[in-house]
Amino acid sequence: MSPSDLSQLEDRLGHRFRNPTLLQHALTHASTTSNRLQSNERLEFLGDRVLGLIIADMLLETFPHETEGDLGYRFTALARRESLVRVAQKIDLGANITMSDGERDAGGAAKNGLLANACEAVIAALYQDGGLVAAQQFVERYWAPLLAEDNCPRKDPKTALQEWAQANGHS
Repeated sequence: MSPSDLSQLEDRLGHRFRNPTLLQHALTHASTTSNRLQSNERLEFLGDRVLGLIIADMLLETFPHETEGDLGYRFTALARRESLVRVAQKIDLGANITMSDGERDAGGAAKNGLLANACEAVIAALYQDGGLVAAQQFVERYWAPLLAEDNCPRKDPKTALQEWAQANGHS
């Protein structure tokens, strides 16, 4: 994909890449290369950490009177795969991911795992190209509406089940 092909995605990301190969790398699925180091997997690793930092900062600013536990529930809801998929769909990320024909024919551009991973990789590319500010602007733009959806922190299903079981004398 040439840099000009990615200009609409850059508009949705809110960032023009000085080094467009970073964005191309973030959009490269492992199915297109025999060398996994050339795929977006390493950027996905970094993007997960950058996203976590930004979300944690957003939560501290937005909810200054909540406990660590409540912030943790909110964090989990915002950093999980479903949130990443929602953002990836909103910016039409699947259409821009480079993947093998077989993966695309198998519905790869709509697979939740693939979309979430690519979204994390794009966050890393934003961070590497424009610093924390570029990544933060993107995350705040797309995660703020998700943050506003929940008025009270929700527990993940496993925690809710464990607390119910303990409260009712079950192991």
